[in-house]
Formats: sequence, C-alpha cells, structure tokens
Amino acid sequence: MNQRKLIIDILNYIDNNIYKKITIKELSRFFYFNKDYIMRLFKREIGMTIFEYINSKKIYLSLPTYKEKEYSILKIAISHGFESQEYYSEIFKKVMGVKPYSYKKFTKVTTELSYDTIYVITENLVRLKTFFNKVEKYKISIPQETVKKLSLFK
Repeated sequence: MNQRKLIIDILNYIDNNIYKKITIKELSRFFYFNKDYIMRLFKREIGMTIFEYINSKKIYLSLPTYKEKEYSILKIAISHGFESQEYYSEIFKKVMGVKPYSYKKFTKVTTELSYDTIYVITENLVRLKTFFNKVEKYKISIPQETVKKLSLFK
C-alpha cells in the first residue's frame, strides 16, 4: 500500500470516528500495519502525532460551539469526546494558547480581554484553520496508482 494512501485512510478513519476513543493498537489492527510504523509515518507526513492530531481536531470542531449561549465548557468538552472538563481545558490551552474561558469571552463582544490574549487566540485560529485546510488538500491528493503492464501488452 502506498504510504500516502495509508495516511489518507487513517485521517479519514479518525475523522469518521473522531468522538470515539481511538487507540494506536486499534489503528494497527484495522490497517494491518505495525503500530510503530503507523506512528512514525503519521508524524512524518502530518507533522504531529496521531493523538495530537485527534485532540487538535476535537478542539477545532468545538470552537463554533462557544457562540451558543446555553453551552457550558463542561457540556462542550463532553459533547466533543473529552472525558472531563479538566482534560479538555488542558488540551485547549495547548492548542489555542488560552484557557477555554478566555476563548468563550473572545466569542462575545467584550472588552474584558487584553490585546495579547486576542492576538494569541487570533494567531492560533489562523494556524488551526491553515493546518486543517492543508490536511484536507493532502487527503484529496491521492497519487494515481501505477498499473503494471504485462510484458505481453507492451
């Protein structure tokens, strides 16, 4: 199997199962490749580990939810596949550079945030959007598999 095709298949699998618990062992069994090979290849091709990708994708998908008034941070965390608000907040801070509460304020018209906080949020939003756009382009750039011709038909 082509390495690029394998990564695209893994990305599609993750995207289709993003809110389920995904393990490297599960990916290894599903795609019939050694888990170390899958992890190294994914990191080389995508630029982050599988778990970093999964967590970043979950955070990215959770961002539009902050505009809804009735959603608490706990509800957002649980509805996006995190088992606790604490873990969600920890990952959110790593991905977005600010705590979820600051981002929630950012989505509202407010003057409670410093320019530095607004800058960090804006930079990370652009970075995430750019990254996931690149991943989508990567996924649709499947190289054409070369068909070997039999010597009989040359």
